[in-house]
Amino acid sequence: MTTIFVTGGAGYIGSHCCKAFKQAGWDVVVYDNLKHGWADMVRWGPLIEGDILDRPRLEDALAAVKPDAVAHFAALISVAESVADPALHYGNNTVGAFNLLEAMRSVGCGRIIFSSTAATYGVPRMTPIPEDHPQEPINPYGWSKLFVERMLADYACAYGVSYAALRYFNAAGADPDGEIGERHEPETHVIPLAARGLLRDDYQFTIFGDDFPTRDGTCVRDYVHVADLASAHRAALDHLFAGGESGAFNLGTGDGFTVKEVADALERVSGRPLRRAVGPRRSGDPPALVAACGKAQRVLGWTPVRSSIDEIVASAFRWHQKDDRGG
Repeated sequence: MTTIFVTGGAGYIGSHCCKAFKQAGWDVVVYDNLKHGWADMVRWGPLIEGDILDRPRLEDALAAVKPDAVAHFAALISVAESVADPALHYGNNTVGAFNLLEAMRSVGCGRIIFSSTAATYGVPRMTPIPEDHPQEPINPYGWSKLFVERMLADYACAYGVSYAALRYFNAAGADPDGEIGERHEPETHVIPLAARGLLRDDYQFTIFGDDFPTRDGTCVRDYVHVADLASAHRAALDHLFAGGESGAFNLGTGDGFTVKEVADALERVSGRPLRRAVGPRRSGDPPALVAACGKAQRVLGWTPVRSSIDEIVASAFRWHQKDDRGG
């Protein structure tokens, strides 16, 4: 039986991927410190509670599990926090990944898929953004992920590690079956915040900037359904198991929606009005971030099938209606 060791498997994207891995017939073991993950999201395999910064604990867990591959999601994701406290992000995201790679070497595990990000590109010089676009992050979060990509490439050359670095654009939505969904503390993502505005009388949804050079003045982002992301991770593992070449892959749709269009879609699927306010632009927000996704389609055979904006926001709204945690 194929076994996947999933760091951060109690989090948003990691938990959805665990479900996809289990549906593929693989055994799943989650390694998570539960500081940002949730024990009730671990449903498709056992949980080993531990931190990626605790290298002895990590090595012991890997030695006990003897996985065929690692899926690495354990990371801090707040851009603002990374600017305010870069040491925290470099420590967890970059040093933690180094600990994981060294622990994998110690037990002879040589395959890993890595949760990377479009933030490694920085401000785009072209749209859609291809994988060979210059990587020039504009915040410590993006740099902390780019350093891991560099380590993966070097470990592949020196030690034969096989890897796929999956650069997400905007993960969104919730499990179509309603079992799990997006839950962060604090919440900073657009769709959960807009859903909060629909469900709480005391909350007003803020759009940060309406004077961008886009079709309605608000930022354009490439939203991809988390279930589609999960299928991409499964495809990436199949690719590595088949001896496929290591590399980086954009995960998006090749299209984008504005913040106003997301808010309109939530009103449409919920049948409720959304109270909105317009605030100033946030520093470093580019007008548009859209993926060129041809490589994932060509090499991994992956195409998103659930990423229409209505399906994304409908699944998210259903989840937030039933979920009473995460703010």
